[in-house]
Amino acid sequence: MAPPIGSGSDDLVDRMVDDPRSAIESGPPGDDRERVLAMLDGCGPDGAGPLDRTCRPGHLTGSALVVDPSDRRILLLFHAKLQRWLQPGGHADGDADLARVALREATEETGIEGLRLVEPPVDLDVHVVDPPGEDAHQHHDVRYLVVAPARSVPVGNHESEALRWVTEADLPSMGADAGLTRLAARALARLDDLDL
Repeated sequence: MAPPIGSGSDDLVDRMVDDPRSAIESGPPGDDRERVLAMLDGCGPDGAGPLDRTCRPGHLTGSALVVDPSDRRILLLFHAKLQRWLQPGGHADGDADLARVALREATEETGIEGLRLVEPPVDLDVHVVDPPGEDAHQHHDVRYLVVAPARSVPVGNHESEALRWVTEADLPSMGADAGLTRLAARALARLDDLDL
């Protein structure tokens, strides 16, 4: 079970909301926000809803850019299935609270206790994934800044082959795509606004 959101700062809040539309609408404006909102109205002929990982052409996911505020380093994991450096995150699997999804995935995938999620989301991203044994499909990802306790040591789980603290400048050499680069810039800008 993930620790509660928030602890001590007005920006690190305890207000998980079981309404993906309000979380998405509170995220940054742009084409991806409009694409995610449009996807909420249906997921194709199979009847699966947007919180179900079987929904096609895509479904909702929640992810977290985990940052150590003491040195502004970002925690990335080398995803075992996708064979890429990524931020922690995963499928909603029926959970309409995407902040809770992001925090749960960050806690499970990093093993770090005491993570704190900042609302609202700092980024929205629609991208295609093509995992082994599945059809290619879209992830409509709602992305949050998650603050780690200073100098945390990640443990990881079976979903990743490695975990590494990196700087924003390291991202190009790690194969970060435009979405991860944008997420890092937005999350670090939000971190600068926090009273930690």
